[in-house]
Amino acid sequence: MSVVELGRFMHDLADASGRAILPFFRAQFGLDDKARGGAPFDPVTEADRAAEVVMRRMIRDAFPGHGILGEEFGSERLDAECVWVLDPIDGTRAFISGLPTWGTLIGLRKGGTAVRGLMHQPFLGERFTGDGHSAKLRGPAGERTLRTRRCADLSAALLATTDPRLFAEGEEAERFRAVQDAVRLARYGTDCYAYCMLAAGQIDLVIEAGLKPYDIVALIPIVEGAGGVVTSWDGGPATEGGRIVAAGDPRLHEAALKRLGG
Repeated sequence: MSVVELGRFMHDLADASGRAILPFFRAQFGLDDKARGGAPFDPVTEADRAAEVVMRRMIRDAFPGHGILGEEFGSERLDAECVWVLDPIDGTRAFISGLPTWGTLIGLRKGGTAVRGLMHQPFLGERFTGDGHSAKLRGPAGERTLRTRRCADLSAALLATTDPRLFAEGEEAERFRAVQDAVRLARYGTDCYAYCMLAAGQIDLVIEAGLKPYDIVALIPIVEGAGGVVTSWDGGPATEGGRIVAAGDPRLHEAALKRLGG
């Protein structure tokens, strides 16, 4: 499959998953809690499951030799050179609250490297795509190229994280607060949308912890394609999740890593 055909297939996945999800948004639906043993509330909905089922079926039909890693239904053929990494609804807490900061994440990993990504927000009609070299937004106003903005200093930066409670009490939380206390503004509750706003030049820095591969793989090619940097807190690859820092400006990324102990 050519690069163009692959891009179309990813948009086909977005179309199909969006059709599965949207009837549930701001409606009454079934809700389960995946948390066990007193862990924090971890919701999953009928929409999550329906969207992942349809995407998995399409991938198996089109690429029977590819692997799949999804949030709701686990993994298959992870030893394949190409592995699709899926999060049908990243930001389920926002979804069940009726807030449009959730999105469907569709990533492709080749040889362990995140090479293509798409974030679809079907309620807003927005699609963010990237291949590590370029990134685009397709939305109601048309299509445009994404570029991060220049911001070298933490004192001028806008920081986003999904929830400050992501960070374990103690050293991890203290490291995050060391960055948060240095920035101009911090915003919470943003999920995958924060990384896309970073790629669009609206914010400067995203810091999170406890992520899984399906939370970040699709977003790496978008941020990097727009000129940003995404790594773990120690400066290593972000593809396996964990503690993540993304910045629009490499200089800001370096400054954040120093405060995070990287």
